[in-house]
Amino acid sequence: MKKRLFIAGHTGMVGSSLVRAVLRTGAYEPVLATRRELDLLDSSAVVRFMEEKRPDIVIFAAAKVGGILSNSTFPADFLYDNLVLATNIVHASFQAGVQRLLFLGSSCIYPKFAPQPIPENALLTGALEETNEAYAIAKIAGLKLCAAYRKQHGVLFHSAMPTNLYGEGDNYHPNHSHVIPGLLHRFHSAKENRLPEVAIWGSGTPRREFLYVDDLASACLHLLTLENPPDWLNVGYGSDISILELASAVARTVGYEGRIVLDSEKPDGTPRKLLDTSLLRATGWAPKVALEDGLVLAHKAYEKAKAAGQLRVH
Repeated sequence: MKKRLFIAGHTGMVGSSLVRAVLRTGAYEPVLATRRELDLLDSSAVVRFMEEKRPDIVIFAAAKVGGILSNSTFPADFLYDNLVLATNIVHASFQAGVQRLLFLGSSCIYPKFAPQPIPENALLTGALEETNEAYAIAKIAGLKLCAAYRKQHGVLFHSAMPTNLYGEGDNYHPNHSHVIPGLLHRFHSAKENRLPEVAIWGSGTPRREFLYVDDLASACLHLLTLENPPDWLNVGYGSDISILELASAVARTVGYEGRIVLDSEKPDGTPRKLLDTSLLRATGWAPKVALEDGLVLAHKAYEKAKAAGQLRVH
């Protein structure tokens, strides 16, 4: 009999990719609930759902997410909502007898000036990046909550810390999206409207690592096969790129031929953020989608969603 796998947050970019991966492999029986069917911020509703469905495994892919601007503008929302999500889902899973839970965090949990590439043991060794501190604190709390339940109760609650993600199902809001969907939307619109230039935030020098979302999904299913994983593992591509280089790559993908200008009055964020993924790679997993190929896939998904009137811009 297949184990029942509840994917919390299955309608988001990561959750949707996980659903596709689970259905493709046929390894688990997916348990799903839309936001209308289950409000994950309602602790009583989460408890009732978990007691009724009794999943064997939970992947915690639900989160309130956004880019630099939204994190800086709404820190209380990001901290509160993500803390509530973590406490609700982790505790309800434990109460319902779930023996394995995989919590998805973010590379922003690490200090702003962590050593590069960032190893797992860099956690809590320095100050966080100010622009996403609230989100990072919530994700650190979720990671530590899982580790505490594992230590105290013997349940296999563990975590994965992915790098910057992109791909099908992303959010393309012009102000609150992450960097790749934001660039895709801006360059695509600039091409359609024949704009002579596109401005990007900051100096263009910060370096970032990007992982195609389907690679994260494969990493998650791989982690579920490990008998005794560490409390948390980094999940990344293994190399990084400057924001200006990324913008140029996105422009080429879209076919935009105008100028790229730098808005130096906007913040840069962390100077560099590259994860050390040697621990995960040692277990036999490696990413498959190169950035240039992933950008093509992401742009095709963008065009498809836009043509169907289903582009996420909230």
